[in-house]
Amino acid sequence: MTIVPPEPGEPRRPHGPLNSGDAWVVAPTGERYWGRYGAAGLLAHDRERGVLLQHRVAWSHHGGTWALPGGALHEGESAREGAIREAQEEAGVPDGAVRAQFESVLDLGIWSYTTVVADVVTPFEPVISDPESLALQWVPVDEVDHRALHPGFAEAWPELRALLDVRPVVVVDAANVVGSVPDGWWRDRAGATARLRDRLDVWARRGVSAERVALDSTRWHPRMVLVAEGAAREVADPADSDDVACAVEIVRASAAGDDAIVDVARERVAAGDRVFVVTSDRGLTARIETLTGDGGPAEVRPVRWLLDQLDQLDELDEPDGAALSAE
Repeated sequence: MTIVPPEPGEPRRPHGPLNSGDAWVVAPTGERYWGRYGAAGLLAHDRERGVLLQHRVAWSHHGGTWALPGGALHEGESAREGAIREAQEEAGVPDGAVRAQFESVLDLGIWSYTTVVADVVTPFEPVISDPESLALQWVPVDEVDHRALHPGFAEAWPELRALLDVRPVVVVDAANVVGSVPDGWWRDRAGATARLRDRLDVWARRGVSAERVALDSTRWHPRMVLVAEGAAREVADPADSDDVACAVEIVRASAAGDDAIVDVARERVAAGDRVFVVTSDRGLTARIETLTGDGGPAEVRPVRWLLDQLDQLDELDEPDGAALSAE
């Protein structure tokens, strides 16, 4: 492959300087793909109004079709970060208005495109904020197929649509997880639980390999529910970052922690969520495995399943771990 910068005057980044990611990746067979580091688009899903689509201007790639706000990734930027940034630049998506649900990756070897599907948590009206859009519209899910779609989006849409209502939730038995690591947690149960809370938030933001939760697509961003009991109930609520809400909800058990975990799991299963409970407690496991709903039966994952993934994320944050996969 070769990397080719845009032609002089080619309308690409109307706001700010040209980024190093703004270039064409040209395959040996001549096909061109926009984005030196790949590209990403945001599929914002509002349950009431549908999905946000962009009507592309004539001079853009496959101009005149409908697709997603998106564009080239910056160097070192995650697909989630890049998709949200591009949607903010092209459609005026406000900070904190969407929460990533899952990612679907088209990997061509020399180039990749990631569709980041996100739930709208704060309704907003899109704003045309650059020359790449003829229109921005909320399109009901059942009407998307009636539009003249960008070929790549048209091919991906059936799979994306089938997964729009899948909602994975990981319910964590804090006492069981914290107690499995002899790091002095007994001296400060609330502090140990807070450390687990923060690691879960990073894990959910970066995404969980679809294989880990037996779901389709590439990577998921599940909601996390951390159930704390006893002295650990003093753990502080998580803080939101500048652009997105924290992915972890704290539930403080008023009595037995196991009862609270069963209650949370039962409520989420009844709501149709895909529920995974992290515990190695045999008695609790037996109770959870009796729960079932529209999203399927609640499933149990052992503590080691969670710790292995959190430990791998810790390695990613170290200089020597830069080459490891986030999965």
